[in-house]
Parts: sequence; C-alpha cells; structure tokens
Amino acid sequence: MLTLTENATTAVKDLAANLPAETGGLRISEAADPQAGYALSLAEGPERGDTIVENDGARVYVDPAATVQLDDRVLDARVDENGGVGFALAQRR
Repeated sequence: MLTLTENATTAVKDLAANLPAETGGLRISEAADPQAGYALSLAEGPERGDTIVENDGARVYVDPAATVQLDDRVLDARVDENGGVGFALAQRR
C-alpha cells in the first residue's frame, strides 16, 4: 500500500485544511494522458472504489487503477520558498 513521508503527511493536512469537509484529502488518479503519470486533486472525500491511505490525520484517496501501480511507493512532498507544494513518488525501500 502507498505510504506517506512525514513531509507528505504535513503537506496533505495543510492542503486539506482548506476544504469544507472534515473528510477532505488529496486524491491520486490516473492522468487522462498516460504519459503524464498521475493527476492530483483535493477531494472532500473518497470516490467509490478508492483506497484510503491515512497517516496521522492526513488522508490520501487513490483510485482503483492507481492503487495497483502505487502499491510499493512512497509519497513525499516539498514546499518551495513561495509556499508551493510539489509531490513526488519513490520506490519503497
């Protein structure tokens, strides 16, 4: 199952705090263009079939197709000097 680093956990919680629903989180789905990788969006809750990954209050919803592909991955995050958040996936060690 996808896991989150401490940085990703903090970033997801900070982003989800802007959503009106207490069940808000980050959703990862397959991008419309397969070459683009994955699409990230804020979501008020999971969609039918999503896998829910929770870590210390951070929620990530992963669509069924991406769940299989991300099973052995770690989600990390970096905040730049302007406050922008970038996410990256790495192979779990």
